Parts: sequence; C-alpha cells; structure tokens
Amino acid sequence: MKRSMLAMGLACGMFTVATVHAAPQQDVYDAVEQQRQPLLDTLETLVNIDSGTGYVAGLSEVEALLTERLEALGAEVEAHPAEVYGGNTLVGRLQGNGDRNIMLMIHYDTVFGEGTAKDRPFRVEDGRAYGPGVGDAKGGVAVILHSLEVLKTLGFDDYGQLTVVLNPDEEKGSLGSRDLIQQLSADQDAVLVFEPTFSEGATDAVTVVTKGINYAFLEVKGRASHAGGAPEQGRNAIMELSHQLLQLGDLGDPDKETTLNWTIVEGGSKRNVIPEHAQAEGDMRYVDSSEYERVLNEARDITSNQLIDDTEVKFRLDKGRPPLPANPQTQALAEQAQKIYQELDRELLAAEIGGGTDAAYAYHADSPTPAVLESLGLVGGGYHSDEEYVQLDSVVPRLYLTTRMIMELSDAEAED
Repeated sequence: MKRSMLAMGLACGMFTVATVHAAPQQDVYDAVEQQRQPLLDTLETLVNIDSGTGYVAGLSEVEALLTERLEALGAEVEAHPAEVYGGNTLVGRLQGNGDRNIMLMIHYDTVFGEGTAKDRPFRVEDGRAYGPGVGDAKGGVAVILHSLEVLKTLGFDDYGQLTVVLNPDEEKGSLGSRDLIQQLSADQDAVLVFEPTFSEGATDAVTVVTKGINYAFLEVKGRASHAGGAPEQGRNAIMELSHQLLQLGDLGDPDKETTLNWTIVEGGSKRNVIPEHAQAEGDMRYVDSSEYERVLNEARDITSNQLIDDTEVKFRLDKGRPPLPANPQTQALAEQAQKIYQELDRELLAAEIGGGTDAAYAYHADSPTPAVLESLGLVGGGYHSDEEYVQLDSVVPRLYLTTRMIMELSDAEAED
C-alpha cells in the first residue's frame, strides 16, 4: 500500500517544497559544506586509479576502496560478478527506521585505457577538476558516498532502506549488471542515478528522458578474384555494401526522434584482390519502442534489392539499452529537485538526451514504481575526452540536492 501511495504522490508532485524561494535548511547546508573538500579528495583518489571497462586489476582496486567506504558508513555490502567484461557490481544496503526504499546508482568504470591516469592525473585548474572519468562517472560515485556521510553526520535514518549500486561495465552496455539492476530496482520506491549533466554548455540540469540504443550490423559476402587479371569473375562485396548503405540512409524517422547512423565500415584484404567480404556497423537511437520492429523489417525489405548478383547480404539489429521515456513519476522527481535547488537560489533544468544510461534498466514501464531520475552527478563536460572536467562550484549544490532528495523521499508525512 505504501508503494502505491508513494507513486500517487510522485505523480501529483506532492513531494515538493513550497514554490517560494525558501532558504536552505541550515543544518543540511552546513553538513554539506563540511564534505566539499573530502569529496574532492575522494574524487582525486578515484580518478587516479585506471578502471576502464574490462581492466580487472584497476576495477578491483576501486572495488576494494568502495567496499571499505560503504562498510565504514554502516552498509552491508555484496559483490556480484559482472560477467562478460569482468569486475563486480557492488550492492550496499543501509537499514533505516522508515518505510521508503531508495536506490542510489552509478558506474565506476570509464572508457579510458590502462596508463591514462598516470599520463593525465587529477588536477584542479580555473574552477574545474580534470582527469579520466572525473565526471563520467567518478564524480557521481563521490556524490553518493559523501551524501551518505552528510546523512550520517545529521543522524538521519528515516528511510526504510538505502541501496547503493555501483557497477563496473556501464561504458560497454552493462551487459553483466543490467539484470541485477532491473531486479533490485523493482523493489524500490525511487531510484536516483548519478551520471553527470549532459546538457550543452555544462548547464545545471537533471535528465528526464533518455533514448534507447540498438546496434545495426550489415554484412556482405561476395567472391574474390584478381582485380587486374579477372575482375569479372569476382563479386565486389565493398561495392554491394556501399549500395546497401546508400539505400539504408533514410531508416531514421525525425518525427519519432529515431536516428540510425553508420559509423564503422570494413572490407577488402589486398589492393589487387576483388573483396569477398565487407561489413558495417551502425548506431540506432530511439524513443518509441516499436521502432525496433519497423527498422528491422524495413531494412530487410530494402536489402533484398541488390546491385551485384551472387552476393549475400545480411542485416541484423541487436537490442541495447531501452529508453527512459517521458513519464509522470520522473517528471515529478525533476520538479522536486528543481524546488530544492531554489532553496539555493539556483536554477535546475530538466533535460532530454540522446545517450542511453542505466536509468533505463531501473525504469519499469508496467509499474508506477520506482520513480527514476537521472543526472544527479556533478556538472561538467568533455566526457570521454582528454578534456573531461567537472565544475567545482557544483559540488555543494549537488551534495545538498541529493541529501535533501533522500530526506524528502523518506518523509512519510509528505503525502498528507
């Protein structure tokens, strides 16, 4: 009963503070301020450990650090192997005295290879912190840890259970952790996800809609022959692939915000050999879940029109992350976050992004719970590049926001 009442409250926007610009809750703000430098110290430690997806040695080092920190906060911690790429998904649980179940989630892997941290260690310059994964998403890890420190300082435990989920394979699709995320999220009233902001210009925002991701594969088998002596005996797979790519160029649908972009092309073996094999890979982004079937069926019809006889053409569409669609529960959480930000006299935007995140695995379309909100990590930009950064002036607001969100979501009186 409590879960359905919470869902109704979220959908109606009941879990919000007054619409006027109230002052910050001083005890919360003071406790948050005390965590500013410790958070940056934690962030420096995390950034200076290589933890690219699949680099098990570095992932294990980060895992040990995170386990120690969670246990010091009073959490019971479990490690679940994330098969495919390696590493463990950590699940830490803090028991409270209330009724509400809240999950805090982010990944601790990065896109950067071994040695990157040594070449580009954490540094602070002109109001920004730089380093591999500083925003995506080690900043989010630090926000979770230090928000829990704030709650501990305040002696706040009015939640039912706080569940912290930290996975090691998000940057390659969370193939070894997505089932666990879906399972754990089903028992939550709310899920807060700590990717950094993804809006343009490092705008202070949370994310309310993410697109789904599918992966397109196009393969052509032809016949090899000598390019100079007997080209007519060959069947040029690259030419057929090129023909197919041109035909498939309009599979997107702007009205539905569906895109399909071909991003990798490979073919041929030697300059003097008619290529017998060529392939391409593409990236599909979508909001409407029915687009998978449409694109798959249209592509198969289109590829039946071949330029070169006796070639074999295969199209495949693999499912990746689903979308986090527009929904009233997420919108209500965003409005709640915006009103908390007003306590700091700051504006918080609600953004839609083209990238997919683990928030989509936590969302259950057939249930009003959990309510899911994305991008509660630090504000920054340049993700996945040498210039990735976070803004130092976002540390206190983001810690304050997370702490207040947990406190409000735990408040049983909020629905009255």
